[in-house]
Amino acid sequence: MSEHINNREYRKQVLKEIIRQLHEGKSVDEVKDQFEKTFGGVSAREIAEVEQALVAEGLPVTEIQRLCDVHAAVFKGSIEEIHQPIDQSHVPGHPANVLKLENRYIEQLINTDIKPHLEKLPEAFANLQAGMQALAEIDLHYLRKENIIFPYMERYGLVAPTQVMWGVHDEIRAQVKEVLELMAEHGASAPGLKEKTETAIDRVLEMIFKEEQILLPMLFEHLTLDEWRRIAADSEEMGYMIENVPRWGVDEVAQPTLGAEKLEAPAPGSINLPSGVLTVDQLIAMLNTLPFDITFVDKEGVVRYFSEGEERIFPRARSVIGRHVANCHPPASVHVVEKIIEDLKAGKKDHEDFWIKMKDAYVLIRYFAVRSSEGEFMGVLEVSQNIKPIQEITGEKRLISDN
Repeated sequence: MSEHINNREYRKQVLKEIIRQLHEGKSVDEVKDQFEKTFGGVSAREIAEVEQALVAEGLPVTEIQRLCDVHAAVFKGSIEEIHQPIDQSHVPGHPANVLKLENRYIEQLINTDIKPHLEKLPEAFANLQAGMQALAEIDLHYLRKENIIFPYMERYGLVAPTQVMWGVHDEIRAQVKEVLELMAEHGASAPGLKEKTETAIDRVLEMIFKEEQILLPMLFEHLTLDEWRRIAADSEEMGYMIENVPRWGVDEVAQPTLGAEKLEAPAPGSINLPSGVLTVDQLIAMLNTLPFDITFVDKEGVVRYFSEGEERIFPRARSVIGRHVANCHPPASVHVVEKIIEDLKAGKKDHEDFWIKMKDAYVLIRYFAVRSSEGEFMGVLEVSQNIKPIQEITGEKRLISDN
């Protein structure tokens, strides 16, 4: 149940319970452990917001004031200090802090590796090109905003700002790309090179201003500590423009079990995955819609699953489930299958590929070792696909066709 608890509501209930205990005569020392367990790693600003929500629900301010001594006992400070907003962008490793660190890096890049060389063309062309190539890495900075930060904003109804900012991101990307293409094609004599470069870097600097003066204040107003923590974890996985990003110290603070804060309760029988929630029917339909066949064999060599798409490359009957994979192949080729599994299981390889012609199809067969996050071998995934239509693709397609 804990994974479905909204953290704000949970904390309100904890505060109510602590207030009730204080009202009934319990001492500060008797309740401070419960308070610290729930709020020890939460910002003072968020605690104040929870308290304000309780007041808005009709709880007398005098009851909230009973918590003052508890605050002081836990945080070792005055009530004024506890409730004083903290500029999270100054906290090393906080996502807001990392965003600002990257912005300082971008500014330095523009001021030292781009602008000075613009004034020294054509002699400084190579240095200018290197600077613009480094600036193109800003794509990662924008990708983190679009894919990690914007979803949280949208949960609070802040859709228009994300759409506007994303559109500007794409314009900046296109402008930087245009400059790099001009450089590659025409070199230092590229028409309009100086003007187009100046336009691109001006847009980048304007975006930095919007991030720090508009975006961050908006995020500080709405996001909880738990949401910032998830943003930090996802950001670390996606990566940064800069090296040696400091780890956020909040990871070292004991935290209560965090709720998933879903937008809606998962339906009964849903499968909870780290990156989403699916019903069984959705999962079946999704796997059968994949443009390739998949078969999973567990670590004991037993067939446990295969997809059932409309256009199958190799025939499979449901009676194969529970059958040992060695018995699913003719004697002449079973040794090949066993060797593949042996190598994948032993860690000698992570995958093995084969490709064969079958009538009008050109089939790519891939075997992947499936391992747990700890590296434990869990089985083998076989993926088969007719790649002939892919090989025939030429040029580009950027528009939707009628057929």
